[in-house]
Amino acid sequence: MVPARIENDQDYDQIGAHLGELIGKGRNRTSEETRSMRLLAVLVEDYDRRNAMPPDNSSQSERLQFLMEHSEKELFDLAPVFGGMREAHTVLAGGRQISAEEARRLGALFHVAPGLFV
Repeated sequence: MVPARIENDQDYDQIGAHLGELIGKGRNRTSEETRSMRLLAVLVEDYDRRNAMPPDNSSQSERLQFLMEHSEKELFDLAPVFGGMREAHTVLAGGRQISAEEARRLGALFHVAPGLFV
């Protein structure tokens, strides 16, 4: 098996199973298997970050917080979307709704559908 970026659930399951096998070996892993295990863990984490979505019943600010946590973005990354740090903080705290234009900008920033914020 040649490790590659995980693009779908089938790849995810296959790589996850192989990762589980390597983890299960414990101290019986070779140094090459340990390196492979670490690489597979990075691939799984990358897929999870790209495909994780907040719960359907979450608020706009909760969705935004969720995406920030999973993308490792900071408040200053949101400032251009909302016109400043104060405005970004207000939205993140749930103090006001996200406009349609801001939703489009957030969609581009996080590589998600803007409808996630509407």
